[in-house]
Amino acid sequence: MENIIKDSGKVTLWTRQDIRSLQELEKNGVVRITRENLVEKFDLISDHIIYLYMWFVEAAQKIVPKPEDVEFPVWCSISEEYMLRPTIDQVVYVLEVDRSEIIYFDGLKWDYVLNHHYVPKDENDENEYARDIESKGYKNSFSFVDEKTAHFYPEERKRVMDSWMRVFETDVWDKFRIQANIWEIRSDMVKEILKV
Repeated sequence: MENIIKDSGKVTLWTRQDIRSLQELEKNGVVRITRENLVEKFDLISDHIIYLYMWFVEAAQKIVPKPEDVEFPVWCSISEEYMLRPTIDQVVYVLEVDRSEIIYFDGLKWDYVLNHHYVPKDENDENEYARDIESKGYKNSFSFVDEKTAHFYPEERKRVMDSWMRVFETDVWDKFRIQANIWEIRSDMVKEILKV
């Protein structure tokens, strides 16, 4: 099954969530991602992930407004082929979502963000950026965004973080690369729940 926009403007997405989310859905009619969810999931690197997710939230809500009581987005796959599979303690929600509620982004570009790198426009831009920071005497760009050292490089930090907006440029529509975010899972979106 592909990520096809149906005549109704609905799109099929897949997202793997903790099995406990089923209780949340039944009780509240909605599943939302909280800071506590992220701390539990990412453990020792949760501070790093939350910092970047907070940036993502600020940027993404300019594309699709975020409901006031939502903290973080729900990560989704646009392809059944590349979705994360259910496990003993995780289920997969098969969702039918209105296209206007979806924030598409490039997962490969997101990897640059996760590693605090500059997101290049293309290969030429990447090479020019590398030459530029080398000419300034920098060995790499890791320190530009790191909270402990970023204050030494305000201009470079801004340059790197401004480039992150390119994660939302989905010029290469590849079902492996392109991912989707929504702000919440509502009961009306759920078409199927896959379990082990």
